[in-house]
Amino acid sequence: MLTLDPVTTALVLIDLQNGIVGIPHLAPRSGAEVESAGRALAERFRAAGAPVVLVNVGWSADGGDMLRSPVDRPMPRPEGGLPPGWSDLVDGLAQPTDLRVTKHQWGAFHGTNLDTQLRRRGVRTIVLAGIATNAGVESTARQAWEHGYEVVIAEDATASISAEMHEFAIGKLLPMIARIRSSAEIGF
Repeated sequence: MLTLDPVTTALVLIDLQNGIVGIPHLAPRSGAEVESAGRALAERFRAAGAPVVLVNVGWSADGGDMLRSPVDRPMPRPEGGLPPGWSDLVDGLAQPTDLRVTKHQWGAFHGTNLDTQLRRRGVRTIVLAGIATNAGVESTARQAWEHGYEVVIAEDATASISAEMHEFAIGKLLPMIARIRSSAEIGF
């Protein structure tokens, strides 16, 4: 059991929003399973008085704040733009005490006030969960580590677009910058 201090620990849930939780063929678990595990973690953190940060990704209506760097494998974008409600958090996840952060790329630190929100609350450890393990979760973990936070990944509350991508992030990369635990192993 990993025992954390609720005064200096925050839960950061990445992209538990309509357009991402509903992606078919997530692995090694479905978006609904990640959402359920994320909700359970959030309830435990709120009950302990620890901050819960809900991060979504979204862009302005004109898309002017989207990244447009040339890459070999661009992310697919739906013709006609994203459907209404795509970036909205899944129903019932947010509570009035939660902090909200909207990012415009994979990681949740760059271009947001996440670091300020955490530091002013005395947070030194973040527990990360969400979708996708090797994108938003991994990028945020890297940025948190670079900012000097202790990072814990709730493995059973993450998923990716393939089992291989999830397993590489969880098994190879993230253990070099974080502690990997199941939700049941994270307590106060």
